[in-house]
Amino acid sequence: MNFLETIIAVKKQEVEELNRLFSVASFNEFEFYKKASLSFSSALIKGNAIAVIAEIKKASPSKGVLREDFNHLKIAKTYFDNHVDAISILTDEKFFQGSINFLKDIAEIKTAPLLRKDFIIDEIQIHQAKAFGADAILLICEALDKFQIVDLTLCAQAIGLSVLLELHSENQLEKIDQNINKIIGVNNRNLETFAVSLTTSINLRQSFNEDIIFVSESGITTQKDIYELKQIKANAVLVGEHFMRQENIGSAIEEFKNWGKYES
Repeated sequence: MNFLETIIAVKKQEVEELNRLFSVASFNEFEFYKKASLSFSSALIKGNAIAVIAEIKKASPSKGVLREDFNHLKIAKTYFDNHVDAISILTDEKFFQGSINFLKDIAEIKTAPLLRKDFIIDEIQIHQAKAFGADAILLICEALDKFQIVDLTLCAQAIGLSVLLELHSENQLEKIDQNINKIIGVNNRNLETFAVSLTTSINLRQSFNEDIIFVSESGITTQKDIYELKQIKANAVLVGEHFMRQENIGSAIEEFKNWGKYES
C-alpha cells in the first residue's frame, strides 16, 4: 500500500463517521450552507498578473511541522490584509495537522474565496465543506476514478462550490473531462518520490484547452519559477510551504505579487 492508498483508507473511515454524525439535510441548518459562495474562478482570472492562492498548512507528512508559531486565524488575517486572491486551507487532521474548524473560523472573516484542501472521496465531505464556509473544494485525480470525478464535481457545482481538479502526472489526463472541470491544478510533486519539478506544470500545460483556468502547485519559491509559469500562461499559483516558513509572510506575498505582474 502506497502513501496515498494509506490516506484514502483513513478517509473512508472518516466518511463513515461523518455519515454517522450528519445527514446531508442536517447541513442545511449551518449558516454558511445557505450563503452564496464567493467566485473562485473569477478570483483566479486576473489578466494582468498570476493570481496567488496562499495556503494555510501547519505540517506535511514529509517535512513535519512547517511553522512552530502556527495560528490559522493570524495567518489568514495576514493573507487577507495582503490581498491574496484566494486561500487554501488544509483540513486533514491525521496527516497534515489541519482541521475542518480552521475553515469555519476563517470563513467568519473571509474577504477572498476559500478552498477546502483535503482528500475528498464522498459527497458528504462536499456538503460539509459548504457548511463550514468553503467556496471551492480540491479533488485529486490519483485518488478517484473518472466517474467519481464527474459525480463529485457535479455535486459540488450543484450547491455552488467550485472545483479545483488536481493531477500529478500525464497518466491522469484520460480521467479529465474539460467540458466539466474548468479549473485544473498541476501539482509538481511526484507522488512516488516526493521530488518536486516545475517541468511537470510546463509539460502538462499544453494538454489543456485555452478556456481552462490553469493552476501550478508545489515547489514555487523564486522569481525564476514565476517567470517560467508566466511563459506558459498559468493563471495562478498555489503556494503553501514557502509562505509558512517566512518570518514576514506579508513581505513574501508582496514579492510574489510583484513577480507575477505582466508587463503592460
